[in-house]
Amino acid sequence: MKVTVDEGKCCGAGQCVLIAPEVFDQRDDDGIVVLLEPEPASDQHDTVREAAAVCPAAAIEVSDET
Repeated sequence: MKVTVDEGKCCGAGQCVLIAPEVFDQRDDDGIVVLLEPEPASDQHDTVREAAAVCPAAAIEVSDET
């Protein structure tokens, strides 16, 4: 799995951080998403997909390619 984020789309809602804090964080100054792990471990795939699904700005893209 590969994860990418579009910082330009991010609205800083923080749902991704709440769901998958090992993979996502937020910048302190404006709350924009920070991708910590672009290739998360297999045990994190479900939570990463959930984070992408609930992102109100659709700023998270998940690819099953490795």
